[in-house]
Amino acid sequence: MGTEEELLFRNFQRLKRYIFDDEKVSTTTSREQQKTESSVEKCFDRFEQIMFTDPRLTQIFRLEHQYYLDAMLRRLPSNYECLDSSRAWCVYWILQAAQLLSFNFDDQTLDHVVQFLSKCRTPTGGFGGGPGQYAHLAPTYAAVNSLCIIGSEQAYRAIDRPTLVQFLFSVRDSDGSFRLHVDGETDVRGAYCAISCAKLLNLPEPVIKELFAGTGDWIAQCQTYEGGFGGAPGLEAHGGYTFCGIAGLALLNEADKCDRQALLKWTLRRQMRYEGGFQGRTNKLVDGCYSFWVGATIPITQATLSGVDKQMEHTLFDVEALQEYILLCCQKQSGGLIDKPGKPQDLYHTCYTLSGVSIAQHSECANSPQVLGDTINELLPTHPLFNVPPKSVAAARSHFSNSNDTEFSGKDSPSKEAS
Repeated sequence: MGTEEELLFRNFQRLKRYIFDDEKVSTTTSREQQKTESSVEKCFDRFEQIMFTDPRLTQIFRLEHQYYLDAMLRRLPSNYECLDSSRAWCVYWILQAAQLLSFNFDDQTLDHVVQFLSKCRTPTGGFGGGPGQYAHLAPTYAAVNSLCIIGSEQAYRAIDRPTLVQFLFSVRDSDGSFRLHVDGETDVRGAYCAISCAKLLNLPEPVIKELFAGTGDWIAQCQTYEGGFGGAPGLEAHGGYTFCGIAGLALLNEADKCDRQALLKWTLRRQMRYEGGFQGRTNKLVDGCYSFWVGATIPITQATLSGVDKQMEHTLFDVEALQEYILLCCQKQSGGLIDKPGKPQDLYHTCYTLSGVSIAQHSECANSPQVLGDTINELLPTHPLFNVPPKSVAAARSHFSNSNDTEFSGKDSPSKEAS
């Protein structure tokens, strides 16, 4: 899409022909869909009624979201106690969302973040969700991403790559799959988190080859008859697992092991015709977080089909409709973003709705972003495979490439060390 082509809001009155028809057979699922569409319709109607008197309706509430993120980084409210094992995730969600909004925390605050994440690092390698907790692949991914977003020497030093490699081997199964923690469950999230950390930290190629032998084949087995990926072979296709599947394969340069045409068809069908956002599974409700999980899967899949040397001519999903849903239905005026109208704001949805907007704006060309509404809505790009800023990916890989000779030369196979 050229820079001269303006992105416009849809005609919401015409859109009403896409409202769900239960064909006079009411079910729990149909009633939930109608309830959700009704809440979205109220947002669309309100926009049409006051769009010319309140220009902020077409804007991302940038300052409010920044205040929300700043307050949450400094002190989580008591209702976040249930996420004690996800504190590394909370840090990542805040830092990533802030980066997208071009909001930078002061150096002292970031130093405190690094100190906290260092306390989450375990003696056996990897990171726990909080200090004193067992190593787990999910918070390890979050902590590594967070430290690479910060990108200071102190942050890089907080990542001990040799012990991290030992941890990765300790949760690897012989078929190439990964458990989320020692003796834990196996699913495609574990494989993706392991691959992402290994690639972002630029582990030596012999380590990569040994660590992920058979992993691409195992991930490919998670693809279902629908075209998406389940958490493990034989399970239902799901937007989050699908992202993990294709992103993991793409990072391993093994995307050709899955049926990418079927994958593309499944993901494109997840965009809701009326709401504009994505659902995560067939016959489920729209949810703001899938703006990234499904939204990023589409350009990743397109890129693997077109080849790395060819620029993608056109994003196949409706980038205007997705931004429209997030702008009009997923923002809290007090700051933070949400799943769908009527839900409370939280850090998870704030991160992934904004990440979805970034994907929609920059998936074709970062030099010519496709921004809906006010120009203030332009977010910084995110790397679709890692979901951190592209500059952070480049800086981290460059930094750690210089450490490979000193950290891994002359050592036994990491798998033997782990055993």
